[in-house]
Amino acid sequence: MQGTFLDAVDRIGGEPVAARMARKAPIRHLDPMLLLVTLLLSIFGAVMVFTATATKQETLGLDPSQYLKRQIAYAAAGALILLVVSFIDYRYVRALAPFLYGSGVIALLLVLTPLGDEAGGAQSWFNFGFFQVQPSEFAKVTTVVAVAAYLGERKGEIRVRDVAVVVLLVGLPSALIVIEPDFGSMLVFVALLAGLLLLGGAKIRHFVSLAILGLIGIIIILQAGFLQTYQIERITAFLDKDPDVQSEGWTLTQAKIAIASGGLNGKGLSEEKTQTTLDFVPEQHTDFIFTAIAEQLGFVGGAALLGLFALLLWRALRIATLSRDLFGTLVAGGIATMWVFQLFINVGMTMGIMPITGLTLPFVSFGGSSMVVNFLSVGLLLNIHMRRYL
Repeated sequence: MQGTFLDAVDRIGGEPVAARMARKAPIRHLDPMLLLVTLLLSIFGAVMVFTATATKQETLGLDPSQYLKRQIAYAAAGALILLVVSFIDYRYVRALAPFLYGSGVIALLLVLTPLGDEAGGAQSWFNFGFFQVQPSEFAKVTTVVAVAAYLGERKGEIRVRDVAVVVLLVGLPSALIVIEPDFGSMLVFVALLAGLLLLGGAKIRHFVSLAILGLIGIIIILQAGFLQTYQIERITAFLDKDPDVQSEGWTLTQAKIAIASGGLNGKGLSEEKTQTTLDFVPEQHTDFIFTAIAEQLGFVGGAALLGLFALLLWRALRIATLSRDLFGTLVAGGIATMWVFQLFINVGMTMGIMPITGLTLPFVSFGGSSMVVNFLSVGLLLNIHMRRYL
């Protein structure tokens, strides 16, 4: 009797009261766990960036907290973008998908012109003085949105033509990134292609055909000389059982030593004579941040970090399953795919089980573009979650 009465009241005005309330205040369905995990990962990363750079900065006579301050600034900028993105209905983003995708591709084209800045052997940045922008990071999200918008219209019924369209949508930015060259970021797009097609309803025969084409593409990339010799050596170093520790095997060897020396509880954040503080591991505040974590905080610290990532991925996948439409499911699933792939590659390459590709650890590695894009991605997830009843 009570349920019948409440149902009748709930339908006054021709629309459920819950739906009207949710539309007026979608923040009532915020995911606090996702926000908390994002905050904890960002704090974790800021601390580790500081400990990985402070000693070297002091040795050079520079501000030891310089990287920490910049990382906090990047996180603050990301938090602002998160706030804006989370309160704009994600279905409007769907309507803007062609514009967003086109903007991402144009940025990737422009970075290959004299407007782009070369760093680390790759022309993949726009240098604005105090900060740099890496278009490939933003292209990950714009590509996810574009593919999700297209596959969302297919409603799970994917044909060969649809697979071809998705391959083109992912392949165009991937090709431009290979030209930079940035093999690591290109691999993220390959993972996105597989993940989005799987969620979108592609069949096994589609994946078999794509695997064959992908193998052919890798051979072409290697034969055409898009990658420099040093990049190929870094990527294949983990396969060499007896690498030259004075050249291509140096980074991997030092990373393994750092991780192993951390033991169970680590050497502590204040220890002065470590692989991290003595700067034996190159790029330890960006690509190899996990070596600093494992050495200073040990197995316990590394496990705690992976636990936080497990929570992050759980919330992303949960939002994908709760989404009101296929577009939201694909966007959330694409973001989860991006994170899990980068996590697996980044941590794996420091331990010698994955190729060294230069991928950053989300929310933890130093970097403005990466941080902003990851916060933007959280904003999209919150957006989808808050409007799951609308």
